[in-house]
Amino acid sequence: MTAAPARQRPKTGTGSKAPTLRFERSFAAAGHKVLAGCDEVGRGALAGPVSVGLVAVDLATVRSLKGVRDSKLLSVSDRETLVPLIKKWSLGWGVGHASAAEIDLHGIMAALRLAGTRAWDQVCSDLTPDVVLLDGNYNWLSPAPQASLFDVPNDDDGGCLAPVHTKIKADMQCLSVAAASVLAKVERDAMMVDYAVTHPQYGWEVNKGYATASHRLAIDAHGPTPLHRMSWQLGSRPEPYAADQESVVGG
Repeated sequence: MTAAPARQRPKTGTGSKAPTLRFERSFAAAGHKVLAGCDEVGRGALAGPVSVGLVAVDLATVRSLKGVRDSKLLSVSDRETLVPLIKKWSLGWGVGHASAAEIDLHGIMAALRLAGTRAWDQVCSDLTPDVVLLDGNYNWLSPAPQASLFDVPNDDDGGCLAPVHTKIKADMQCLSVAAASVLAKVERDAMMVDYAVTHPQYGWEVNKGYATASHRLAIDAHGPTPLHRMSWQLGSRPEPYAADQESVVGG
């Protein structure tokens, strides 16, 4: 994608230790040249999509980018200021989304792969990373094929074919992954603010679809919308077997 014009760097920071490129650069010793950092946002929300960001960097030439943190640690204004800087800094970037309906139809893990495949395809329109660094401890981006009675959605057999390495808290420690989280967070938040215009009673412009008490109470009062994840526990009233459902706490 074409990089946006650079803007002023964020003026404020957090007390957290800044992520570095130290771990990313360790992949160069194995012969890798282009690494893509990957992270998701919206996995724990009650409404709206799950979104995946990918940011590709040249391991031989990439330099640090000041101000980047895990998106949850940054203010709204700092995240928005960083977006054009990250796009200019990276070799390529992409943000993919899987809708609430797709989450209901396929489950959260398959929906994450759908969103990740869409982000991957955006990056690969210009270049193809030869390794991926994924936040967490499970590779949902390109899981090993398994025999199944059901088809796993894969966007016409596209998707990540590069080796994927997972790392817990990579969004806190690895600059490429933190940058990916910022891009995904800003795009998804903007979508939720837009959705709030036609669904003002749920407060999505503030809660971004997450499981706040006021959001659950609004669902009790007004019922769910097509943008809600109908397969999840939505309102404040307990549902049968709620303990067996996917946790709604998360990024």
